[in-house]
Amino acid sequence: MQTPKSFSLSYKILSLFSVIRGYNIMVLVLAQYLAAIFIFSPKKSLSYVFFDYQLFFIVLASVCVVASGYIINNFYDVKADRINRPIKANLDNVVKQQTKLRIYFFLNFLGFVFGFIVSWRAALFFAVYIFSIWFYSHRLKKQAFIGLVTAAVLTVLPFFAIFVHFRNFSKIIFVHASFLFFVVLLRQLIKDLGNIRGAVATNYITFPVKYGERNSRKLGIFIVFFTCIPAVILFFYPSIGYMKYYFVFSIFVLFFIAFMLWKHNLRKYYVLLHNILKIMLLVGILSLLLVDPSLIVERVIDKLN
Repeated sequence: MQTPKSFSLSYKILSLFSVIRGYNIMVLVLAQYLAAIFIFSPKKSLSYVFFDYQLFFIVLASVCVVASGYIINNFYDVKADRINRPIKANLDNVVKQQTKLRIYFFLNFLGFVFGFIVSWRAALFFAVYIFSIWFYSHRLKKQAFIGLVTAAVLTVLPFFAIFVHFRNFSKIIFVHASFLFFVVLLRQLIKDLGNIRGAVATNYITFPVKYGERNSRKLGIFIVFFTCIPAVILFFYPSIGYMKYYFVFSIFVLFFIAFMLWKHNLRKYYVLLHNILKIMLLVGILSLLLVDPSLIVERVIDKLN
């Protein structure tokens, strides 16, 4: 039978998992490794990628810094979250703010150390990344357009570290990056649309607050158009294999989102669209396996032999 003390500890662990968005962290790790295998180093063996200690520490550093970013973001958004997500806010507040800050500094320290193990350049990259996340949470998040774009850039940035590590500067990688950037930008805008009440109450001048809900929905439709451009380019690019069908799927999803933005303006629809984009991103990560399905089979067979 579980004691009250052990239940309290497990509840605090669950609360911390919620604060650092544990699900997002796990998806990030999966995305970084799949991107490393199929996009950044398709000619490298599985063992080379999995036992590349520098890649391992880059991923670890990314996890630490992104998790700390969620903590500092949670720290500044306490009042807004109570309005926008009261249930999650109650769970997040099980862990004291002082404890969160200690974990925040510790994770940032670990992220810098893991980066330094790779190289001083990697350490500098993560140091700048740490500062950028703090500056976004402290200042830029309250700006309209700058905050919106910065949030999307910071989300994509962990993949830049892997991109530099493998020194793969092919054009198709930049097309992939632009598609990911626009999807994340659209998701962030829709998230801001759903969080208008909290933003107004806490004096956050997000894009929907400054320019209005109607103009924000128009911008969302405009972003959908720009997102479809790299999706079409990637569909006709032969090296992505069966992943091209994911981009067909994503175009249909994007048109559905544009239609919903044009027709509806209720918060429940914004929440729905935000979740649809999250699922679309997850499916996109898993669809990296379709770039060359035989690659995994052949490498596993070679390993067994």
